[in-house]
Amino acid sequence: MPSSVFGTLARLGLDALTTYNGQSVFALAYAQATGCFIMGIALGMRAPFGRYYGPLYTAMTTGFCGSLTTFSGWQVDVFDSWVNAGYYPRAGLQNFLDGLTKTWVTLVVSLASLSFGVHVCGLIVPYFPAPRPPSRGFRYTLIVASVLAYAATFPAYFCLPADFRHQATAALLFSYPGTLSRYLLSIYLNQRSKYFPLGTFAANAIGTALLGLFHVLQNLPSSVSPAACSLLQGLGDGYCGCLTTISTFAAEVVALGGWKSWLYVVISWCMGQLLLLIIMGTSFWAGHVNERMICAFKAS
Repeated sequence: MPSSVFGTLARLGLDALTTYNGQSVFALAYAQATGCFIMGIALGMRAPFGRYYGPLYTAMTTGFCGSLTTFSGWQVDVFDSWVNAGYYPRAGLQNFLDGLTKTWVTLVVSLASLSFGVHVCGLIVPYFPAPRPPSRGFRYTLIVASVLAYAATFPAYFCLPADFRHQATAALLFSYPGTLSRYLLSIYLNQRSKYFPLGTFAANAIGTALLGLFHVLQNLPSSVSPAACSLLQGLGDGYCGCLTTISTFAAEVVALGGWKSWLYVVISWCMGQLLLLIIMGTSFWAGHVNERMICAFKAS
């Protein structure tokens, strides 16, 4: 619970920090790289985590890294480049190159960050002695604190200023449900095939489709209330952002190896773009998706 909340906060914070006029790197790359780097460290410390407290490993990988990185956000970012959703003064070839760049740069940065994290972990682990497993009282205290951390997102949504709902607090409400959905899908589906991680694939595909749908709903021609717009934004940033993940995706690509990894990447990417073409494409060409900033303005 708390790792999902903090991972979402970290992603939104990095996105806000790295979005500015004249930026050289698209903002989402920072969250993807950071999450994959931490995932690499966690993978290298899997055995020490298991000896100390197993759920801590799940919290760091599935919870924090899975919520910090987002597959659905990457797919929408690429699709927006294909169709030039921002109406930048550029030609069709430049739209294609922009989408292609976001595709391969995200893949390269994610895989490189994962490998770098594993390397760094190998350098520092020998200098840290294995801690003693926590006591039962500490574990129970941690469980209660975790539940309270997520429960705090509800008063944060209702008590903090309304401006924060569109920016963060609405996303925090849906962060843990998104992570839990991905976790359950991975448990029940990933073991079905040793050649293809069905659980992660299903989570990424469903989350991408839902994010495209939420973008369309935000920008329907009819008036959208600020509260509804904030909830849709929260569902996109929180539920879809945490339901989908690049860090686990990158770890699975490395683990599969060979032709299986390429097959996994190509099918996942093509499925995401096809879903967005079906869901967002018609709305964009009808002139609605590019109006999403109006919804954001109304919510603020």
